[in-house]
Amino acid sequence: MQKLEEISRGGAAVASALVERDLPAVKRRAKKAAAAAVLPRSLLVCRGPSAPRGIALTFDDGPTELTHAYLDTLARLGVKATFFVIGELCSQRPDDVAEIARRGHELGGHGYTHRPFSALRAVELGNELARTQDLLPAIPGNPRKLVRPPQGALSLTALLTCAIAGFTTVLWSHDSGDCRTECAGDVVRAIVDPPLASGAIVLLHDGQSWTLDALPEIVGRLRKAGHELVTVGQFLGA
Repeated sequence: MQKLEEISRGGAAVASALVERDLPAVKRRAKKAAAAAVLPRSLLVCRGPSAPRGIALTFDDGPTELTHAYLDTLARLGVKATFFVIGELCSQRPDDVAEIARRGHELGGHGYTHRPFSALRAVELGNELARTQDLLPAIPGNPRKLVRPPQGALSLTALLTCAIAGFTTVLWSHDSGDCRTECAGDVVRAIVDPPLASGAIVLLHDGQSWTLDALPEIVGRLRKAGHELVTVGQFLGA
């Protein structure tokens, strides 16, 4: 009931932000950001606070055959990140999921079948949320459950369904564009030029060699700019 009350307080903004599917992508992103500003962070977030100087790197679409290489690179760099994983892939690669958690990274769901949440009926989405969450290791003392809609596709029904099931929906404030290139340099430039503002949640993807190759320079440039690399949960006070 509390979740419903929190949503109802920002209901008009949420409805206008999430229901107008015919809007151009740039305008949809702007309206989702406006909805995130209205709703409490326990329900919807697309960026963190501007102080202290933190940036969250997030990786979608795993686990994959490259997940261990990502984990090794992040370990060498001393970075903890947030991985949004697909349930079907988790069921095929449970050891990789366990290793993500063992290395101290954060795990969130990304749908069981990677179908857009806005295209699912509430009962279908509820099933996807539960099936994926059941495959993620529990973290003692941290009951927070994170979920990222595939392609960022949301609707008011999907947001309500996630909230009632106890999930915080996580979008992003900066898209690296790494799924639209195969060049590590493009990924680096998309993140560091122009420089990111503190509080950015950066969208990246697992399973791509060019994204993996870009990570050392990305992390080095962000740290040189004075940023700390954090998890989404740290932004939310987990």
